[in-house]
Amino acid sequence: MSLPIMSSFKKYRVGDKFKLDRCNPAATPFLEGTEAQQARQLDALAIELDKLQNLLHAAGQRKVLLVLQGMDTSGKDGTIRWVFSRTSPLGVRVAAFKAPTEEERARDFLWRCHAVVPRAGELTVWNRSHYEDVLVPVVEGWIDKAQTRRRYAQINDFERLLTETGTVIVKCMLHISPEVQRQRLQERVDTPGKQWKFSMGDLDVRKKWVPYQAAYEKALRATSTRDAPWYVIPADSKMHRNLMIARLLVKTLDRMDLRVPPSDPALEALVVT
Repeated sequence: MSLPIMSSFKKYRVGDKFKLDRCNPAATPFLEGTEAQQARQLDALAIELDKLQNLLHAAGQRKVLLVLQGMDTSGKDGTIRWVFSRTSPLGVRVAAFKAPTEEERARDFLWRCHAVVPRAGELTVWNRSHYEDVLVPVVEGWIDKAQTRRRYAQINDFERLLTETGTVIVKCMLHISPEVQRQRLQERVDTPGKQWKFSMGDLDVRKKWVPYQAAYEKALRATSTRDAPWYVIPADSKMHRNLMIARLLVKTLDRMDLRVPPSDPALEALVVT
């Protein structure tokens, strides 16, 4: 179920020689025009995404999985809010991955993922994902290098299972700079209506910025495959982040050549009274 590499996104697709520090989080190659024009572009993309998702739902065969990963404040929630602002909730489902529960820790790390993969005709968004299990445990030293390599291989096998059974996977790493994260965390602290988003644990993770960047680089390079590639999204600009992901999704669904089911001959002579 792999798709051809889209030329405009090729630069941001993770390959064998990928280096995260070569990716500029402040880059804005997909921004054009004034802020008002950018807002209109995003709205138009959201409307187009709704049309394509409706075809996906109507056909009821293929599935799409969007994986969003990134450091705290990179904009996973904001991406979902704006990119899918015009999409019917009937065909889109969001699953948020938090710290594993006791029930989840008692099983293999991919157990909780199977229950929330997209159904036929569904577009599912993972806000964080199974990749948390090759980031946090690695940085904290809970698993060694051999265990980490096994998890990479298991993730690739899992994603190959999904693609071979009709799922198109789009994986986006929302890449921000430490300075932008500092500003966004401070805004949460300073704004009463946003303080609920802030956790002191965010500061503990921030202190480990460099180890997390290294863990991301290794994980992305090891798990960016032909059928389930990673894209690094420069995300210092919220609008750029949203536009880039919206365009990537629209192009992905458009290339799936989705069509409504054929007409039912039994309905040709039906007259509704």
